[in-house]
Amino acid sequence: MSRGSSSSFFSLLLLALTLAVTASATPVVQVRDNLVRLPIAKRFNLTGSGKLLARDQARVRNLRARANAKLSGVPLTSDAVVSVPADNQVVDYVVNVGVGTPPTTYQLLVDTGSSNTWVGAGRTFVQTSSTRQTRDRVAVTYGSGFVQGTEFTDTVTLGNGLTIQGQSIGVATESEGFDGVDGIIGIGPVDLTVGTLSPDTRSTVPTVTDNLFSQGLISSDEVAISFEPTQQVENLNGELTFGGTDSSKFVGAINFAPITRTSPASEFFGIDQSIRYGTNTNILSRTAGIVDTGTTLTLIATDALQRYQRATGAVFDNATGLLRLTNAQFQNLKSLFFDINGVNFEFTANAQIFPRALNTAIGGNANSIYLIVGDIGTPSGEGLDFINGMTFLERFYAVFDTANSRVGIANTPFTTATTN
Repeated sequence: MSRGSSSSFFSLLLLALTLAVTASATPVVQVRDNLVRLPIAKRFNLTGSGKLLARDQARVRNLRARANAKLSGVPLTSDAVVSVPADNQVVDYVVNVGVGTPPTTYQLLVDTGSSNTWVGAGRTFVQTSSTRQTRDRVAVTYGSGFVQGTEFTDTVTLGNGLTIQGQSIGVATESEGFDGVDGIIGIGPVDLTVGTLSPDTRSTVPTVTDNLFSQGLISSDEVAISFEPTQQVENLNGELTFGGTDSSKFVGAINFAPITRTSPASEFFGIDQSIRYGTNTNILSRTAGIVDTGTTLTLIATDALQRYQRATGAVFDNATGLLRLTNAQFQNLKSLFFDINGVNFEFTANAQIFPRALNTAIGGNANSIYLIVGDIGTPSGEGLDFINGMTFLERFYAVFDTANSRVGIANTPFTTATTN
């Protein structure tokens, strides 16, 4: 049962909404071909003390626990997921979202692995004439952090005054792991909201994408994400587009893969894929995993990482928690090939390394070469054997098509970039 309005909508021209953030500036709206485009910022959050891999692995454990809780019907509590201390994101991707009438602007993390939108981790929530408190409390866990608070409905403003009416907004009374941001905009599958409310534990909460569609503001229930590699600590390097795709951001055709039937990946934007190294070295046989904006690295099952490490000759680096190559090994590094629904996507040698200009931001040596392929923490066959995270999405265009239960991937002008 959905708690949001499901009023009928009328046909509109494709309208792509793009959300943007700068450190303090107002987003600049660009309108062309009936598309509204605003950039997303990639930032290194230096208030965190954790390593990239440890943060990502904590997130994986949380994703598994939330999926299992949903499947078993047992509510998930903030202390039932992980044992690592709460810490802040090392790398995050944020957008500006307005809430209220007049709107207050909040900087929110973009997350396809969760579906609640909430504020209050940083900037205090401002109630206005459009704010309505519901009877529910809200609680969501994320990796090594969590939020608890009260549910409100309010007007949400995206871009240049485009508004969603009656959007569910969680307002934090307590949160951990979110210093430097105000909350999260969750754009994952709506079923992930089941169990996040109390007393309405069995209800779903329509996402921002769902409400844009049901209120007739977009013509299709989907969101597309475009990023590009960056060598800066903070950079406007992407776009979030609701309601359609932006043909200027990808090359060739979009290859769609159905949501996998394998649990727990099927609870998220999960797909089936295989991975090989070079011409014929198998790294990961066809299996289920997810495409996820909340994960920084590209993670693969433990046994797959061992095969990858043998193939590349990389060694573990204690300072960063990542695999490290010598210059000679990097010169011989071959591409990875991701087979997604019968189409091979080439993940070049340059795409497999962390931006060298940013090595020191993650505690590394400026002259070293670190790989962004990491250990998911469990062997293959567990139903969530890979995560194509943001390092993958910086090379490929992604479409999260809720209406048709599928994920689309396409090459971009940056697929073969050598900027790292």
